[in-house]
Amino acid sequence: MRVGFIGLGNVGGRLAGNLLANGVDLTVRDLDRETATQLIDQGAHWADSPEAMVGAVDLVITCLPSPSASAAVMEGPDGLLRAFGPGKIWAEMSTTDASEMTRLATLVEETGARAIECPVSGGCHRAATGNISIFAGGARETFEAMLPILTILGRRVLHTGPIGSASKLKVMTNYLATTHLVALSEALTTMAAAGIDLATTYEAIRISSGNSFVHETESQVILNGSRDINFTMDLVLKDIGLFQDIAEDNSVPLKLSPLLVRLFEEANIEFGPREHSPNIIRRYEEPTGLDIRAPGFPAEMVDDEPPARGAEVVPRR
Repeated sequence: MRVGFIGLGNVGGRLAGNLLANGVDLTVRDLDRETATQLIDQGAHWADSPEAMVGAVDLVITCLPSPSASAAVMEGPDGLLRAFGPGKIWAEMSTTDASEMTRLATLVEETGARAIECPVSGGCHRAATGNISIFAGGARETFEAMLPILTILGRRVLHTGPIGSASKLKVMTNYLATTHLVALSEALTTMAAAGIDLATTYEAIRISSGNSFVHETESQVILNGSRDINFTMDLVLKDIGLFQDIAEDNSVPLKLSPLLVRLFEEANIEFGPREHSPNIIRRYEEPTGLDIRAPGFPAEMVDDEPPARGAEVVPRR
């Protein structure tokens, strides 16, 4: 299958690189051609526009920072919708709004092409090694047609149901990850204030019922001082805002979610929208005067998950 990939940011660039490393015939595009230089040097083709890409591939994957960016790529004057037709597949791997995903999927299907949503979970470092998890929403036949590509990109693949289901589940998982991040920031700060060694605190959480994927990744970058997880405050706010919208649309009176939204709205103003998301810890460091870092903690994030050795298609229960 010939694959086109639009959006070569922190996650998209790594996903595209993984496809290329596995011998996929790949055509790429980004607003900034410089981001594609390494992939082109390694054998990827370049598309001058989204419309031009469609004629060269069977499947177009988009991985973009916002619903508005996806809409522009689809509906712009040289957008994908101008060229889609029978035999083509569009796969949206962005974290996006379910209603917008459904709207665009309908437009794609009206051309005779097929649509599927495939948001990913697990972080940039796992995107590069094929260890990422993928939620796939769409018709079962489209899912099965794309499965050979999905099992290159991800270690665990779950077909979630119709279009829109994967987008909802994805923002739910990002809401949970954000909750864990804030709770860990409070826990680490409180232990530091209480005089507990932070490296010991990290291990106590890791081996206990308090452990989580977020602890094993984001607590590391908090404690080693890099604070860099390749995710920023504005993206957190977008994702938890989408989750809050789902709750409001379904008349669910959440208590914790609005607090998180307000916390990150304030952080976006105070620290800037492009600040690394683990620096939410600064909301606790600065009022207390504490430095939540552990001397000698590993300078690089350690991922205990081994490189992918084959994908698992997770059954729906």
